[in-house]
Amino acid sequence: MDFFIKPHGGELVNLRVDPDRAEQHKQAARDYQSLTLSQRQACDLELLLNGAFSPLRGFMGKAAYEGVVERMQLPDGTLWPIPIVLDVPSKFADKLKSGATVALRDAEGFMPAVLTVQEIWQPDKKREAEAVYGSTSDQHPGVRYLYEQVQDTYISGTLEGIQLPVHYDFESLWDTPEELRALFKKMGWRRVVAFQTSKPMHRLQRDITLQAAKEIGGHILLHPTVGMTKPATKPFAVTFHMILPRCRYCRWPCAWPARARRCGMPSCIRITAARI
Repeated sequence: MDFFIKPHGGELVNLRVDPDRAEQHKQAARDYQSLTLSQRQACDLELLLNGAFSPLRGFMGKAAYEGVVERMQLPDGTLWPIPIVLDVPSKFADKLKSGATVALRDAEGFMPAVLTVQEIWQPDKKREAEAVYGSTSDQHPGVRYLYEQVQDTYISGTLEGIQLPVHYDFESLWDTPEELRALFKKMGWRRVVAFQTSKPMHRLQRDITLQAAKEIGGHILLHPTVGMTKPATKPFAVTFHMILPRCRYCRWPCAWPARARRCGMPSCIRITAARI
């Protein structure tokens, strides 16, 4: 019997291709247009590749984007509140046409994925800001980022994952959704209370989380957001260290090691309350 809830949208997506296909792309990459991703784009890409953004199978096309902005729905009716799009400079978009292949690269030049372009369009940023953030004022940090940092052209298409980004810190704490499900099954975890935060866990949050797990006879997944966070938020290394207090601070002796597991979520905070 499978005790796990179904992934959002009904399917856990995995966009990574097999090794032979990945090698073909690596050999041909010198002929591709190359796009260096921003920090937010890199985080979004990782969550697309590993299935955390299921049921999305890539950056949103125009129809999906319009549906999310207007109705918070994907074309199949699945709830989705925030556009996940790939923005590029207009000069870069001018070099592209439908069917072109783009090598998506991180800041160090590695190529975690390639995109075969299908759509190129210019969004109405003011409309997006009003719908997603509930404001068009650049005093709102999310709107200001949209106006000043996000480029004026969006592209979408078939996304193929070559390799997941490599994390050189906290190497054992970057499980994919598929790996977490396998781990829960191996450890016999049938009921899990997940706690997501971008800040170190304070005493009340810890007590509430422990109590919730105790009441259902479950375990705890501490799932800190360690991607691109809000200004003035502590560095993710601090969050990782402080998200799991030492046993001597626990209400129940050794409760954390027995009940909990940490896993980082490389997500970017959009700073919107309009769609919660």
